[in-house]
Amino acid sequence: MGIHETQTPSHWNYFLALEEDVVRLSRYIEFTQDNFSAYSLELARVLFSAASEVDVVAKQLCARLDAARQADNIAKYREIIQPSLPILADTLVLVPRFGLTLNPWEQWRNDANPFWWKAYNNVKHHRHTHFADASLKNALNSVAGLFVLLLFFYREESQNARLMPDPVLFKIGAPFTIDYLAFGGPGTFYQLVEHAKEG
Repeated sequence: MGIHETQTPSHWNYFLALEEDVVRLSRYIEFTQDNFSAYSLELARVLFSAASEVDVVAKQLCARLDAARQADNIAKYREIIQPSLPILADTLVLVPRFGLTLNPWEQWRNDANPFWWKAYNNVKHHRHTHFADASLKNALNSVAGLFVLLLFFYREESQNARLMPDPVLFKIGAPFTIDYLAFGGPGTFYQLVEHAKEG
């Protein structure tokens, strides 16, 4: 046949496509605190795309963690995911190129939904009054939130360097450590440093 196909992680590929959009955005807006409140149609599109994908992945992760419970909104996702994976709320995402450190799920520690998720719903349902919520800060955190969620969803693949290619802008931070294949081969090992509270 000449072409052989193996299954690829489709949600990872979607995240990488979104990341490309964010990289392109960085040519037009500097990713700095002075611009965090800037908003636009393109930032709204990134926010919508990332949050919608979070919705899809979180639902699948919940089914994997507790198949007996039905989860169909962010509050129910939190009720299932946070007790099972409390370390998710502590996971940092770095954007070294711009000196940024994001913690997109930190509100889950207080049983609250992420601020970027609230912004997504505001822009989705009340765009005429909340379009300013389609901001750089919310767009960056939504994509970072998807990145974190995917490393837990694809836990086995991420631990065995099977999520390729690597992101170019977003890098995972604590509690993850990363390692690379010897001799410069493709693939990154995402190792999770377990917290004692998970035991």
